[in-house]
Amino acid sequence: MHRILSVLCAIGWLWSICIDGLPTHQIPFADSRVSKAFNNSVSEDLFQELEELSRIVDISYCVGTTGIQKPFLCASRCQEFDGFDLVTTWNTGPLLADSCGYIVVSHPPSPPRIIVAFRGTYSVANTIIDLSTIPQAYVPYPGDGNIDNTGDSMLESIFHPLRNYRRAMEPEKAECTKCTVHAGFMTAWRHTRNEILPHLESSIEKYPGYQLTLVGHSLGGAVAALASLDFKVRGWNPKVTTFGEPRIGNDALMEYMDQIFLSDDGMESKDMYRRVTHVDDPVPLLPLKEWGYRMHAGEVYISKPSLSPSVADLYHCDGDEDPNCIAGADAPKSAQATNETESWLQSANPTELWNDGKTILTIPARFHIWQLFFAHRDYFWRLGLCVPGGDPADWYRKYPHSEIDEL
Repeated sequence: MHRILSVLCAIGWLWSICIDGLPTHQIPFADSRVSKAFNNSVSEDLFQELEELSRIVDISYCVGTTGIQKPFLCASRCQEFDGFDLVTTWNTGPLLADSCGYIVVSHPPSPPRIIVAFRGTYSVANTIIDLSTIPQAYVPYPGDGNIDNTGDSMLESIFHPLRNYRRAMEPEKAECTKCTVHAGFMTAWRHTRNEILPHLESSIEKYPGYQLTLVGHSLGGAVAALASLDFKVRGWNPKVTTFGEPRIGNDALMEYMDQIFLSDDGMESKDMYRRVTHVDDPVPLLPLKEWGYRMHAGEVYISKPSLSPSVADLYHCDGDEDPNCIAGADAPKSAQATNETESWLQSANPTELWNDGKTILTIPARFHIWQLFFAHRDYFWRLGLCVPGGDPADWYRKYPHSEIDEL
């Protein structure tokens, strides 16, 4: 089944690249509920920032293909960013829990930042479903050192949480009661953690006034989310933006995450964590809520199905699962559909459901898996190819801008 899905993904990917005039979206995954007037519009500045970050994370798809070279050279959009100085790239391998990305220091004329860009995976459906079967306990601060958080080292961090508590720079944030996390996403972060921490520590020491900035797409969004929690407990203050981030854990973990990113006045912070979703993208609805997974706050919703959106198409969403945003799509359209879905989900665990000979067409209809080829990549640009200007089908599009010609 995995081979069939991989072939389908490859066919869909090439199909979306090579056929002239191919639509950039299918039937909208959810009605554009936010088209009604409500006072959560984004600012022009935020729109510009998110668009720039979509191009920055798009460059991460060069890692593992043609590569990124110093000072900041690649086959994609690197030339669009003045003042960028590559620190390192990483690639932990081609397995389901793979992780790729790069670290770059952004000097003036660009905003002064230390940017960590987490690449998505070409096997996102496999990763989400195959590794969902065993949610594991979440430990916010598993410690430092040259460990991979497996075996004795991982067991020590779980069964001796007071050691983690004492070592944390902000110990009040080092405990997450009854929190569980997606095992595959946590594995991807563990594989990444020891690759990037030494580079981040030296960069933060060298540029103490620079903003630590995390950006991720797809699986990279999930890894960025877990990285941000680790960094907050360390006393760092990351600014996080994810595109098409899947659900990463249970209610308790989402409450913990929301609390970690609250602003100083106790209000929900819409500045330090932006979870960007798209009206047609199924990935933010996976893994299924029926398996115990939930969303967290900070959502910015793109209500326009096709490329390219304008500032009027983006909205801040309220709380963890605003029904006016992507969560509104996560509901069967009838009582009969509800009963059929519940019966389907309760029949077996996630791995069995995927491996028992069913095709991807047996997934409940509300999950438009083919949108992995379209809407899941359509965040300001069509993400996921390391070629000049992004996806060849989008060469004719200029990136959204107002008075600023270059970012």
